[in-house]
Amino acid sequence: MLETSARLLRLLSLLQAHREWSGADLAERLGVTPRTVRRDVDKLRELGYPVDASSGTGGGYRLGAGAELPPLLLDDDEAVAVAVGLRTAAGQGIEGIGESSVRALAKLEQVLPHKLRRRVGALTEFTVPMLRGPGPAAVDPAVLTELAHLCRDAQRLRLEYVGHDGTVTRRTVEPYRLVCTERRWYLVAYDPERAGWRTFRVDRLTPRPPHGPRFTPREPPAEDLAAYVSRGVSTHAYADRAVVRLLVPRAEAAARVSPSDGVLTAEGPGSCLLRTGAAGLDALVVHVMMLGFDFEVLEPVELVEAVRSARDRLDAAVARAAGSRPRTGDGAGRTPGTPSGSGAAR
Repeated sequence: MLETSARLLRLLSLLQAHREWSGADLAERLGVTPRTVRRDVDKLRELGYPVDASSGTGGGYRLGAGAELPPLLLDDDEAVAVAVGLRTAAGQGIEGIGESSVRALAKLEQVLPHKLRRRVGALTEFTVPMLRGPGPAAVDPAVLTELAHLCRDAQRLRLEYVGHDGTVTRRTVEPYRLVCTERRWYLVAYDPERAGWRTFRVDRLTPRPPHGPRFTPREPPAEDLAAYVSRGVSTHAYADRAVVRLLVPRAEAAARVSPSDGVLTAEGPGSCLLRTGAAGLDALVVHVMMLGFDFEVLEPVELVEAVRSARDRLDAAVARAAGSRPRTGDGAGRTPGTPSGSGAAR
C-alpha cells in the first residue's frame, strides 16, 4: 500500500509539472506498465483530482482545471530552492515581504518530511542575509498585484506619479509589463497623451481608480524589456551620458555592473562597452573608477578632460600626503628606512 501511495504522489507530481503526458511516457517514468498507469489515474479521480484523458495511440493524460494541490511534493533540491528564495525575499523591495516570507517558510517546514525539515531548518537557522542599505521606498504588494492584473487584462491605468524633481502628475497609461531589479520595480507602459512608451518607478506611483477602459496592446518598445528598462534608468534618465570601453570580459564586468548602473555589450574576448549616465561628468568619473577596471573613454570628449582633472587632483593629494610624512622615524635625524642602533652608521 505504501508503494502504491508513493507512486500516486509521484504520478500527481508528474502531471502537475507537464502539460500532457502519453501513457507510455508515464509508464516509463514510474517503472510500471501502461495498464497500471490507467489504474492509478482512476484512483486519482476517485480522490477528487480531475485527470483528463485524450484518445489516440497510447492515450494521453493531463491534470484538469481546478485540481487542488496535494501534500507538498518537493524533492530535496526543490525544497532547498524554495527555502533560499523565501529567505532572501526580504531584499526585493516589497513592503512586508520579509514578514510574509518568514510565515511562508514556517508553513513550508511544517509540511516537509522530517529529513527535509532538518535540512531546511538548518539553512534558515544558520543563514544571515546581508542586505544592501536603505534603498527606495518599499512597494506595496497590493499595488504590484493591481498593476499585474491591469497588464494581464489590458486595462488602462489611472495613476499619480512623482517625478525626479518632485513634480506630481496625473496620467492615464496602457500598462504592459512589470520589470524588477534587485531593489526596484518598474512599470513599462504606453502614454497615449505623450504618444510614447514610458518607464515608471513603482515606488513613486499611486494608482487612482477607477481604471479602464480596455485597450488593444501595442507592439512593445523592445524585445528585451529588461535591457530596455536598464538603458532608461541607467543612461537615458541622465543629462550626462558616456560610452566607455572596459578592458575586461563582459562576464567579469557584469559581476560589478548592475542593470541600474549601466548597459554592457560584449566587444571581444577581453573587453566590453559600458553605456551609462550620471548627474554630472565628475560623478561619471567616480562611477567608472569605482568599478576597478582599466578603461578607455569613447564619448563624450568632455569626459576625457574630467578624467584628466580628477587625475591632477589625485596626484596633488598624493603629493601633499607624501610631503606631510615625518622625515624621521624613532631616531632623531634618521631618514626613513635607516636601521636604528649602534651599528646604523657603520
